[in-house]
Amino acid sequence: MSIRDERKQQSRQALLDAALSLSTSGRSFSSISLREVAREVGLVPTAFYRHFQDMDELGQELVDQVALYLKHVLHQLGQGLAQPEAKAETSMALFFDAIDQNAMPWIFMIAERWGGSDMVRRAIAREIEFLNIDLAQDLEKFDIVQNFHHADDLKVLSNILINLCFTWAMSWITLGRQYSGMELELQKLVLKKQSITQVRLIFKGILNWQATTQAESSSD
Repeated sequence: MSIRDERKQQSRQALLDAALSLSTSGRSFSSISLREVAREVGLVPTAFYRHFQDMDELGQELVDQVALYLKHVLHQLGQGLAQPEAKAETSMALFFDAIDQNAMPWIFMIAERWGGSDMVRRAIAREIEFLNIDLAQDLEKFDIVQNFHHADDLKVLSNILINLCFTWAMSWITLGRQYSGMELELQKLVLKKQSITQVRLIFKGILNWQATTQAESSSD
């Protein structure tokens, strides 16, 4: 890559980063103008068009980037959730650490999933479907789901877990806005325990559901 191409790529990424920052600071993506994004990175508005046709194109690429980041976090989480309890707890701790390190992708996806831009909503819905598929593929490797009789069952499980992840993430971020000091640490500990309990209930329910299904099959 030439120096010129490298600088162009840096400017393109700076525009994406600026749009993410602006749309996670109390405003929706649809309320942000092209001029604001360009000004945020020190570019004149006409320079924006060297990188994107319009804000819709920038929005689609931003969703792609955010989803790729979340895919990595969810993959790491999926590796531990169906494992013995100690590993599941470690995976949840790493999940919350990842939110602390980079909360903006979560804020963007959660807010814009039901936000004002129809284009962004559709792009997010598409990427969440891909996340469902990826997590289902991670989970199918574990013994606990080997007795699922239908592929859709695994997809339902992954959908439940992904929606829980969004709930956990938003709850975790909200705690940081509502509390500080020792009270914040206490509330975080409570949320961690609650999330672990939810995971246990889900996977214990899977075992019970399998046993019930097998019993019903035997009686037919």
